[in-house]
Amino acid sequence: QVQLVESGGGLVQAGGSLRLSCATSGRTYSRYPMAWFQQAPGKEREFVAGINWNGVITYYTDSAKGRFTISRDNANNTVYLQMNSLKPEDTAVYYCAAGNTAGSRSMAQYVYWGQGTQVTVSS
Repeated sequence: QVQLVESGGGLVQAGGSLRLSCATSGRTYSRYPMAWFQQAPGKEREFVAGINWNGVITYYTDSAKGRFTISRDNANNTVYLQMNSLKPEDTAVYYCAAGNTAGSRSMAQYVYWGQGTQVTVSS
C-alpha cells in the first residue's frame, strides 16, 4: 500500500513558477514509477510527466517539455514537479500517481493516487 499527498499548488501569474511535492508513505514506494497528471475543469485527467523507479528516466508531454521537471528523492519518499514559465492553460488540479509502467500516459496503469492540488495561473 502506498499513500500519496500532494502540496505546493496555488495562484501564480503567467510566467511564474511553482514546485509541487508528492509525499509518499509505504514500504514499496521506491519500486514504483511515478507520474503527475493534470485535470482542468470539464476535461479528462491527462498525463503531464513521469519518472522511472530510480529517477534516471523521465517522460514529458510536448507541452511540459522544457518548462516542467519531474524528479524524485527516494531517500525522503518524495516526488516533485518543478513548473516554470507557467501559462493560463496550465490551470488544473494536479495529481500524483504511482503506477506499474514508467512513462505510461494511461490512468489505468496507475494504482495509487493522491487527492490533488490546485494550480491556478492568471493572465
